[in-house]
Amino acid sequence: MNNSVRNTARLIGAGLRALLVLTVVCGVVYPLVVTGVAQAAFPGKANGSEVSSHGKVVGSSLIGQRYDKGQDKDGNPLPDLRYFQPRPSAGLGSNKTNGVNTQYDLQVSGASNLGATNTDLIKAVKERRHWVSTTYGVPASKVPADAVTSSGSGLDPHISPAYAQLQAATVARRNHLPVGTVEKLVEKHTDGRILGFMGEPRVNVLELNIALKERVEKAGRG
Repeated sequence: MNNSVRNTARLIGAGLRALLVLTVVCGVVYPLVVTGVAQAAFPGKANGSEVSSHGKVVGSSLIGQRYDKGQDKDGNPLPDLRYFQPRPSAGLGSNKTNGVNTQYDLQVSGASNLGATNTDLIKAVKERRHWVSTTYGVPASKVPADAVTSSGSGLDPHISPAYAQLQAATVARRNHLPVGTVEKLVEKHTDGRILGFMGEPRVNVLELNIALKERVEKAGRG
C-alpha cells in the first residue's frame, strides 16, 4: 500500500512539473518569441495590416467594409456612390439583406453555403445584377460575377478590375472628376497575380477609395 501511494504521488508530482514546464514554454515563452519576431520582421501585418488616412486608422487592407450614406425608410443601408463599392457580403454573420450588399459583420465570417440552384441565392443574384446594371448604366450581361456574389469569408477587401472600371464613370461624375483620372486610379491600384501566376488581378477597395478621396481633396484645393 505504501509503495502504491508513493508511486501515485511520484506520478502526480511528475505530471504537475510537466504541466508547469509546458505552461511556461507554450503559454509564455513561445508566444513572446513569436510576437517579438513578428513585430520585428512584419510589424504591419502583425498589427492587423492597418490602413491610415491623414494619420487616422480607417480600416484594414485584409477586411472589406461598406461605404454608405445612411439608411432608407426600411432601415436598409444606402450605398454612397461617391465611393467604389465592395462586393456583396452574405456570410454567416449577415442576417439582414437589402438586395444589394448585406452588411459586413466582423464578428462572424463565413460563406452563406447556398448551392447554385438555391432559389434564395438565384433571387439575390438577380436583384444585385439589376441594381448594378441600373445604378451604373451598363447592360446586365456586362456585370461581373464578383459584383453579385459574396466571397467565402464574406469579408473580401478586393473587387475585380472589371467591377472597379464599371463603377469608374459614376464615381467620377459624383466627385466632379474626369473619368480618365478615376480610371487611372483604378489601374494604379490594380494588383496582379501573386508571383505572376496565382490568383486573379484585384483591386483593394479601401486603398482605392483613400486615393480617390485624396484626389478629390487635391482637386478642391486646386
